[in-house]
Order: sequence, then structure tokens, then C-alpha cells
Amino acid sequence: LPAFASLSMAGSESPLRGKSSSMAQVRALIAKLSRSQAPVHITGESGTGKELAARLIHQLGPRNDKPFVAVNCGAIPHELMESELFGHKKGSFTGATADKNGLFQEAEGGTLFLDEVADLPLSMQVKLLRVIQEKLVRPVGATREVRTDVRIVSATHQNLAQRVQDGEFRQDLFYRLNVIELNMPSLRKRPEDIPELIDHLLDNIASNYQQPAPGLHKDALAALKKYSFPGNVRELENILERAFALCENSIITLEDLGTLQEPKGKCSDSIVRLDGENLEDYLARIERDILLQALEESRWNKTSAAGRLGISFRSLRYRLSKLGIDNKDEDA
Repeated sequence: LPAFASLSMAGSESPLRGKSSSMAQVRALIAKLSRSQAPVHITGESGTGKELAARLIHQLGPRNDKPFVAVNCGAIPHELMESELFGHKKGSFTGATADKNGLFQEAEGGTLFLDEVADLPLSMQVKLLRVIQEKLVRPVGATREVRTDVRIVSATHQNLAQRVQDGEFRQDLFYRLNVIELNMPSLRKRPEDIPELIDHLLDNIASNYQQPAPGLHKDALAALKKYSFPGNVRELENILERAFALCENSIITLEDLGTLQEPKGKCSDSIVRLDGENLEDYLARIERDILLQALEESRWNKTSAAGRLGISFRSLRYRLSKLGIDNKDEDA
């Protein structure tokens, strides 16, 4: 089994970089999980590489010649979720002009990665549980169920067990998804990996622009080593890409990094629940403040704001539209 052996060796031989003991443990566990067909639930903060870990589990396993299909559950409007996951028949609803396969069918024989699974509404959790148990899906508008064979890998940055206790996530579905848990460590817990990650990311960024990789001034490296990276590896990549664009003479200086600001809790005032305010309005107000803060810090560049928040651009657009924050020009 050479593929499994190489993954558990040095970090340079795996897409999951780092020589820290925590990353060595992650790679070793992925090697074991890839041989199994049991559902895996990946936990960890945004930007820690949960989707990359899911892809590795798929690529090193017996299903690697079949599709790997990833879906962000928080980016799909609730009214379209059943159709997206299970497919639909022509004429089953307004706009259904042709039969469409769902993501379960697209992933047939392979792996379906349910990212941000905690965002699934309770009504969809019931249907997903049945599909996992029975291995059957029923497209919207269909009269017959279709057998499905996919491996389920899920992920979330939220505490799913706490959401079960709060009544926001079904306990039976939690046990079905969380057969084996893989936790991705935050970057601030493995600072010894930062230099290697910087070299790897700068090589990738420079390759994308077909230019040589720049060097890093010692002051810039020292600043990065001290920073806590609330957005983890994704934030480090965004910082380096910006610095790459700004640097001169092929050297990234401290000034090129911009201001490395730790979170200051600008939204703390919105945490207080107002008298008579229901839970939905309270959570929407907090989400709105967080989104506006990210947009202001990125000068309303939505791609940058999505990166700061650790969500996809599509998910950001959906959340902005839901909250009525849609008065700025779109950017790609």
C-alpha cells in the first residue's frame, strides 16, 4: 500500500503540509480512514483544510476512480435543497424544464462531501437520514426511488454536538455522520509549520502568475510567525497573494503584508439580545453585523470578504441577499 505509506510520512509528500506532530497525526488518520467506507465527519475552524482532507480520503481510497462531489450546504437556498441533493423530474415545479440528476446521483460510486452540514434545515436532515439509512433517493416529482451508492464525508466549523443539544440538529443524523471524527488543527496551534506553508503557497501563487517566487524579508517572516491567523491557512494564502502583488524587487517586506490585525470584537454590541426580539431576528442581526464588518474591512470586495469569513463567494452572495445587503456592485 505505497499510497498510504507516503501519506503518513513527511509533510512535503502530502498536500496537507507541515512537520508538526498534529499534522503528522492528521495524515496518519487519513491513511486509515481512506481504507474504510465508514462516514467521516471533519471538524475544525474555517480555513484549516477540511475539504482538502476530504479529497485526500477519497483519492487514497478504493473509490478514487469515481467522482468526488462537494457541496456547501449553507450556500443552497432551502427551497432548492431537495432538488439539488436528490434531483428532480421535468415539470415537477416551475422552472423544472428537464430532468436533473441530484448531487447523490452525480457522486454515484464515489464520495459526496457535505460541507457546513450544520446549516442543513431540520426538514432536510430527516430526508438525508433516510437516504443514508436506506441508500435510496427520490427525485422531486418522481414516483420511484433510485438506489444510490456513495460514501458520505461531512464537515463543519460549528460544534455539531452542541447543536444537537440545542435541538438544531437531529441526534440520529449526527450519529450517522459522526461515525469517525477527524479534527483539523488551527494554524495558531502549529506555528512551526508556518515557514513551510509560506514557501509552498508562494510557489503556487508565483506559478499561477508564471513568475518566480519572491523571497520573504526576515521582519515579514517574524510578523507572520507571531500572528494568530483567525482565518487559518486560507487567510495566510490571501495575505501572501496580496503581498505578492505589491512587493518589489522580488522581496516581500513587512509593509507588503499590510496590517495584521487580530479580531477586536467590533460586533460585541450586537451580541446583547433586545427585549422582545425573537431568536431568528437576533441571529440575523449578529450575522448582518459580521458580514458588514468583513465587507468594510475588504472595501466591499466580496471575494476578499468571503475569504476573510472562510466561506465561498456563492455562500456570501446568498447570505447578503437573504439579509438585504445588496446595494453594492458585484465583483468576481
